[in-house]
Amino acid sequence: MSRPRGGGDLAVESLAVLGARHVFGLPGQHALGLFDALRRSDLRYVGLRVENNAGFAADGYARTAGTVAPLLLSTGPGALTSLAALQEAAAASVPVLAVSSQIPSAGLGGRRRGYLHELVDQQASFRDVVKSVHTARTASQIPSALAAAWESALTAPYGPVWVEIPQDVLLAPTTVPPVTGLRAEPRPPAPRPELVTEAAALLAGAERPVVLAGGGVVRSGASGELLRLAELLRAPVACTFGAKGAFPWEHPLSLQSWLEDRHTTELLEDADVLLVVGSGLGELSSNYHTLAPRGRIVQIEADPGKLESNHPALGIHADARLALAALADAVPAAPADGRAEAVAAGLLKRIRARIDGQGLELEQHLLAAVRRALPDDAPVFFDMTILGYWAWSAFDARRPGGMHSAQGAGGLGYGYPAALGAAVAADGRPVLAVSGDGGAMYSIAELATARQLGLNVTWLIVDDGGYGILREYMTDTFGEPSATELTRPDFVRLAESFGVPATATTPEDLERDLAAALAAPGPQVVVLPALLRMFAPTHLGG
Repeated sequence: MSRPRGGGDLAVESLAVLGARHVFGLPGQHALGLFDALRRSDLRYVGLRVENNAGFAADGYARTAGTVAPLLLSTGPGALTSLAALQEAAAASVPVLAVSSQIPSAGLGGRRRGYLHELVDQQASFRDVVKSVHTARTASQIPSALAAAWESALTAPYGPVWVEIPQDVLLAPTTVPPVTGLRAEPRPPAPRPELVTEAAALLAGAERPVVLAGGGVVRSGASGELLRLAELLRAPVACTFGAKGAFPWEHPLSLQSWLEDRHTTELLEDADVLLVVGSGLGELSSNYHTLAPRGRIVQIEADPGKLESNHPALGIHADARLALAALADAVPAAPADGRAEAVAAGLLKRIRARIDGQGLELEQHLLAAVRRALPDDAPVFFDMTILGYWAWSAFDARRPGGMHSAQGAGGLGYGYPAALGAAVAADGRPVLAVSGDGGAMYSIAELATARQLGLNVTWLIVDDGGYGILREYMTDTFGEPSATELTRPDFVRLAESFGVPATATTPEDLERDLAAALAAPGPQVVVLPALLRMFAPTHLGG
């Protein structure tokens, strides 16, 4: 039975005109007008089993496709279940556009009519998480609200946005013609010329310049500009955990990503000019706020709220790519005398000596096995698990966007659903997810999604019988753990019950088994029983 076009059609048409090709989500009673409209569109719907996992999948898609990922949700419980995923998108500056239904218009404004899923102020739950909140109270407002939200999501700093449309507006017939002329035109902030001139003078006059590259370098596509500037300055470059792949891992000027190592902290502190690009110098990037630079800081940041939020600096509010290109045009080439390369090599030698003295051969072997098994063009998504914590510091992503994790907000359950979203955007390339057994249980239902959609995602589950990293933290702090041990399923048999091929592996066979799974079509699971340890922290002293 055909039905007249309604507000749901306007929403779906608007998303398509703005550039959407895929949408993620989960249907609910108030949002049925949206999902019915999908049947009459060319948009591909990717349905997850839990709203939070749908949000993580949208996040993974947006990171891989480099564009906005629409997320369709229903009112109340469905919407609220997505909050943890939207917090990760906010912390990592990922453009997820959440479109939620609302109770009927008659109940808005806190009228307490007693509708199903009613909240006094649903938007209030999201205002502290997303970049912007938009409401369409009539059908004619829907296209403009979605265009404004799309532009907000892609305006630096990127981030998630929220749009609400009441149930009756989604369902009611409309005479508004089909959407064809909608536009969103985000403009990256350009650096002010006087600030570029000042920063170039500081860097050109520096004897010990060092660069700390943050996630903004990856998001703005500035890895080429970063490489050019570093080579002009002869400046060593460290990458934050969110900037994996922004600078070539084995480059002679690379300090890699050992930001939780005191040797790296001391080198950054000793720079007479520290150029920080696309990072707010937050907790992880500053070795838990122990970083205390003694020289001048030049900070390039697209989010004006992060400028000088932790340290005084010459703050430049700008897109990383535009600012790095301007600086590279303004600085003279420093002599290639080999001193900077010697500094970088010396740092990595000291770090290796510290790590090698801790009896962590198993952990280093496993991470190296994952790197060798993973094709260079295959993205990997780490959950909050010990192997993921190792990867922050020690994994060579090979290219920008090659590695992702939930270190922005630090929530469990990110890795697998985010990898599913990435697979939708990856054009058939394999995608790897890495979880611990505790984090895997957050998203085990999505094995059904992977099977239903035939997504090329291999899931490596490191089974240590509990929340491994919390076990480490509690043992180090209190002498013994509590509330960290878990009864878990037989993951191989559980995966097979979903129709997903699964393999139990060992540390010795991990590279072979993981490479075979990644080469096979469709979803695969590899289970590795292993008890891993973290390297000793350096921010606690002693």
